[in-house]
Amino acid sequence: MRDPSPYRVCFVCTGNICRSPMAESVFRSHAGEAGLDGRVEVDSAGTGPWHEGDGADRRAIDVLTAHGYEQDHIARQFRAEWFGHLDLVIALDSGHLHELRALAPTPHDAAKVRLLRSYDPDADQDALGGLDVPDPYFGGTDDFEECLEMIEAASGGLLDAVVAALDAEGTAEKVTEEAAPGTEGAESARSAEHAQDAQDAPAADGPDAGKEPV
Repeated sequence: MRDPSPYRVCFVCTGNICRSPMAESVFRSHAGEAGLDGRVEVDSAGTGPWHEGDGADRRAIDVLTAHGYEQDHIARQFRAEWFGHLDLVIALDSGHLHELRALAPTPHDAAKVRLLRSYDPDADQDALGGLDVPDPYFGGTDDFEECLEMIEAASGGLLDAVVAALDAEGTAEKVTEEAAPGTEGAESARSAEHAQDAQDAPAADGPDAGKEPV
C-alpha cells in the first residue's frame, strides 16, 4: 500500500499574526509529539491582507516561547483555491467561520471549515462569545495567555479527530487495493465507502453538527 498523503490543516484568524499562528505552533507540537511528522501538515492564514509578509505579533511570540512552542511565521491571506488541497480549515471565531464558508467553492469545501473550540469538550457554547477565541491584539500579555489556554484546550480533541480521519483513510485505501472482482469486490467497495464516512466525521463535531454550511 502506498504511503498516504499528508492530512492538511490550516488555522485561520483575521490578520494571521496572533491567534492562527499560535494555533499553528501548538497543533504542530501536538502532532509531532503524537509521532505524526510527515503525516500531518499544519499552517495558518488570515481572512484579510493587512499583515501579509509580516512575522507574528511579538506578544504572541513571547507567550509561545515562554510555554516551549517554536514558531517561524510569515503572515499571508487565505485563498479560495486552497480548499482543494486542504482537509480541515480551522476558524478561530464565528466571524471567520462564516467568511470562510462563504468563500468555499463547494458545499463539500464549506463543510471542511470548523471552529477550533468545537473540539474542546469543556467549552461552553452558551457563554458570552460562544466558541470564539477572542482576539488578543488590542489587549496585553494576559489576553495572549488566555488565547493560548483556549487553543491548548481544543488541540487535543482536534488531534483525536485528525488521527481518526487518518485511520479511516488508511482503512479505505487498504480495502480499495484489496478489492476483488464480483460480489467480494462490491462488498469491499461498500466497506471503503463506510470508511470514507468515518473520515468525514470531524466535520460533524461541535455545535454546527447537522447544519447546512452558511
